[in-house]
Amino acid sequence: MLDKEKIAALMRDIKEKKELHHLEDNFVIEHIKKYLQQEPKITKALQQNLNPKSKAYVSVIKQVRSQLRRVYGLFRDYSKERKKLVQELLKISPSQRPQILNRILATHSSTQERMSFYNALYSKLFSLTGKPTILLDLGCGINPFSFPYMKLKEGSYFAYDINAEEIEYINSYFQLLHRENSSFNGKAIVADLLKTNFPKADLCFLFKMTDVIDQGKGHKKTEELLKRIPAKYVIISFATKTMSGKKMTAPRRNWMEWLCERLAYEYTILEFENELFYVIKK
Repeated sequence: MLDKEKIAALMRDIKEKKELHHLEDNFVIEHIKKYLQQEPKITKALQQNLNPKSKAYVSVIKQVRSQLRRVYGLFRDYSKERKKLVQELLKISPSQRPQILNRILATHSSTQERMSFYNALYSKLFSLTGKPTILLDLGCGINPFSFPYMKLKEGSYFAYDINAEEIEYINSYFQLLHRENSSFNGKAIVADLLKTNFPKADLCFLFKMTDVIDQGKGHKKTEELLKRIPAKYVIISFATKTMSGKKMTAPRRNWMEWLCERLAYEYTILEFENELFYVIKK
């Protein structure tokens, strides 16, 4: 394996791409290490000569960037527009916020799809779980901006993601909410979900994250994370449409249901137009 300085140099070059710039350093480093473990010849070549123009160096940069794009999804577009909208949100009156919040949610594909059913989603979820006092949102993206749809007046909201820029925006929003309502406390944290310990909670969101976690290699990592989440209820969601927009013929995930049965977890399924939710009681 390469030493820390050489891996750090690779990490910096990989993150030079604009769309990868805000990923957490350790998250990128982990992917570099995994790639090097799979490619001993490239690792040996880089140990002998860390030349940015060499075939081995270019290969690492190209392949790890490709992996990060697949894993992270990079459906988080419109970053400039989102930044302006968040800045505007922090300045306007509460009565003007709903429109801006919806425009922020529209800058992310997953939250945009949920806008037509956010009210119904949270109403149905909380009817099953009760209104949470402590809420976790893992791989949150910009979902915390949907907080008004939850209609919660108090409690703690802990949001986790690997995108530092989005985490900064969410913390600004949480601080605004706290200033106006001291019964609400929110904190957004940059973290790798597989290496983070979470506070005890009533409810945890894990929306459209299993593909990112498992990376097409079975479902062991999702299982490990599910068992480790210190929450009574965990909500795991899946897309019900393909990337081309076609409705899936079998949107339910049998593996998810078998996993719950094996772990003796109860589950309820909620299905909406674009997304399927497993409400898991541990």
